[in-house]
Amino acid sequence: MKDLIKNLKGDKGIWSFVMLLALISFMPVFSASTNLVYVIGKGSTLGYLVKHLVHIFIGFALIYFVHKVPYHYYRGLSKIAMPIVGLLLLFTFMQGTVINGANASRWIKVPFIGVTFQTSALAMLVLMVYVARYLAKIEDKKVTFKSSFFELWLPVFIILGLILPANFSTAALIFSMVCMLVFVGKYPLRYLAMVIGMGVTALTLFVLFAMAFPKAMPHRVDTWMSRIERFTDDTPNEDAYQIEKAKIAIATGQIYGLGPGKSVQKNFLPQSSSDFIFAIIVEEYGLVGGLAVLILYLMLFFRFLVSAHKAKSLFGKLLIVGLGFPIIFQALINMGVAVELLPVTGQTLPLISSGGSSIWMTCVAIGIIISVTKKEEEIAEELEEKEQREAALQQIIDEHILKEKQEEEAQAEPSYSITDNGSSQKALS
Repeated sequence: MKDLIKNLKGDKGIWSFVMLLALISFMPVFSASTNLVYVIGKGSTLGYLVKHLVHIFIGFALIYFVHKVPYHYYRGLSKIAMPIVGLLLLFTFMQGTVINGANASRWIKVPFIGVTFQTSALAMLVLMVYVARYLAKIEDKKVTFKSSFFELWLPVFIILGLILPANFSTAALIFSMVCMLVFVGKYPLRYLAMVIGMGVTALTLFVLFAMAFPKAMPHRVDTWMSRIERFTDDTPNEDAYQIEKAKIAIATGQIYGLGPGKSVQKNFLPQSSSDFIFAIIVEEYGLVGGLAVLILYLMLFFRFLVSAHKAKSLFGKLLIVGLGFPIIFQALINMGVAVELLPVTGQTLPLISSGGSSIWMTCVAIGIIISVTKKEEEIAEELEEKEQREAALQQIIDEHILKEKQEEEAQAEPSYSITDNGSSQKALS
């Protein structure tokens, strides 16, 4: 174990906060899984706990192996992975799997092993690395809108177009994070404004087309189109029911909560172990527990800021911003939905909610971030070793000069001998 800890390179603060969030997740997931066991009648609570443990274990294994790879390798990998992700998204759109009747066409089932995987999570990861790669490539170069559109924005819009019909919230999150990243990467603001205008226009046309031809758009277009209307409507509906139960759970928790495993609303709240797990945390651990989770995410965000500031290369800075900020932003969205600040989006609480692909892609993103901090740590260690070697060499030189000076002074001083009568007499050479 000591050897394993020694091999954990990179920012220790990021490692610590990620581990704390993962540890916190076990009790809420174990408690909320009773909804699936006793209400739906599926599986066992111990089985869901073991499943979550396996997901977390695989996630940390991914962090470990990913952070060992030099981060500049991901520059080329993102370019190769983009067409692969596009094909996976197209396949998901055509053959998506429905899980427990929710979120159709977001998952695909991996053959032979029967594991479901959410391809949009992988797409977001690859796309952010791809955008960071492009921005680093055009650093200190004059870029035209035409060249940047075909090399940067066309792939972005293709990926978003494949995600949008089945998962509007994820598509909106990815687009906002890409815009944030290109702004940080000093992409010309007039071009960015044009792209945002094009995106809004394309979304409007898509909505009008979907309303005019509802049968032409399969999956869940009507669902995400009506969620904003439901958010402002007092008419009872599924989303209002979920929000109502989440608010009851939060109000019941008060300051210190009901205690671990004592949540009542987990038996009535759909997706209590994933989308609405924050409400269960507050119900069982109170305002203290909810604030503790929020503070952990904010501390992780602070470590991302520090690491981005320390990164020497623009590509490293953009990787940390592009992969780290969406994790925090997604967490804030999840909490905002639970307290009805935002409409229901279906975004999970990173590293805490149950679900394999969400945890794994978050862990891969964190592994890449730690890889960047590991490189900067190695550079700092090399500089420190260089300074120590130079200081040791200078000390040897100083000692040699001092020794030579002492020898010269010794040779320059006259020597005296003692005569028989006790008087001193200068020796003649």
